[in-house]
Amino acid sequence: MDFELNETQKDIQKAAHEFAEKEFTKELALELDQREEFPFDLWQKACKLGFIGVHFPEEYGGQGLGVLENVLIVEEFCRKDSTLGVALTLSDFASELILRFGSEEQKQKYLTQVTGGKAVSAGAFTEPEHGSDITSMSTRAVKNRDFYVINGTKTLISNATIAKFFIVLCQTNPEAKPTYRGQTLLIVERETEGVEITKISGKMGIRASPTGEISLNNVKVPKENLVGEENRGFYHTLEFFDESRIEIAAQALGIAQGAFDCALKYAKEREQFGRKIIEFQIIQHKLADMITKIETARLLTYKAAWNFDQGRIDPYLTSMAKAYASRVAVEVTNETVQIFGGYGYIGENKVERFYRDAKITEIYEGTTEIQKNTITRTLLS
Repeated sequence: MDFELNETQKDIQKAAHEFAEKEFTKELALELDQREEFPFDLWQKACKLGFIGVHFPEEYGGQGLGVLENVLIVEEFCRKDSTLGVALTLSDFASELILRFGSEEQKQKYLTQVTGGKAVSAGAFTEPEHGSDITSMSTRAVKNRDFYVINGTKTLISNATIAKFFIVLCQTNPEAKPTYRGQTLLIVERETEGVEITKISGKMGIRASPTGEISLNNVKVPKENLVGEENRGFYHTLEFFDESRIEIAAQALGIAQGAFDCALKYAKEREQFGRKIIEFQIIQHKLADMITKIETARLLTYKAAWNFDQGRIDPYLTSMAKAYASRVAVEVTNETVQIFGGYGYIGENKVERFYRDAKITEIYEGTTEIQKNTITRTLLS
């Protein structure tokens, strides 16, 4: 058993760290957080350097590497700045569905745009009536010869306002029992007639990663936009979640490590009662607990990524990684703000954004409660 990263992985980690150190400025992060805007210029730089879609094959503009290498990039980006890191690493969201289940034509058309900085992607699963429960979809797709006609609404969709295309989970067979056996994934391009996007503003965190609602009114898409098999969309989506959960765990891990870095530095510099606050045992113990949790989350996240790269689908492991890493992110950022005191509560200080951005990792890509349900099902099977 080897816990050491190989030379390629170390180089990727170093390159991601150096890119973030150079390009992720405090001024840019604050501006985009306040204006709730996506960092397009920064995203295109990241694409040009090969950071987006690193786990895609070279023929689609990727580096031909694995999920673990992608995790290293996500961790380093979010460690430097959670607002910018999350926005960049979500820019290819759900395009893995095309990678894993799409046709060769779909891969050539869409994945090359994602890696080339020409298109942001989005996955449209959540509905107003169905939050965590995707076993039944109100969005309907009716096949009419060579086309599908889609009607419905998707909400809380990451990248909704900036994505060039969406992978939409639809109910194609409403009579199926159970209902999830009648779901299908379809690619819907943003400019298709009948697609309307509404921005959701005022989020607690990840404000540079836009969120919105998608209304689909008699949207007509060709049958060639079918991803995978008809009426197998639910199963394809579950496999995708097994991969995407790992990325969210990596986001949480990076946020936790970034907050800890700030807390450690501040504790070494801040003086109270005539000495550095790091000399107080209570601060020392806080830091010890924080870094222990972070290291544990890292081991679990890396193992989940490595396991996926071995070709094994293991919801038990990926759910543990996401549930634990996201809880650690919330706990560590909370303790970081506490160590900073009043200064940590001010928006000029990035630990305030770390704190706000951490919470979403317990919610999207399946809430912590859903992850625990998945873990428990495995225990009881």
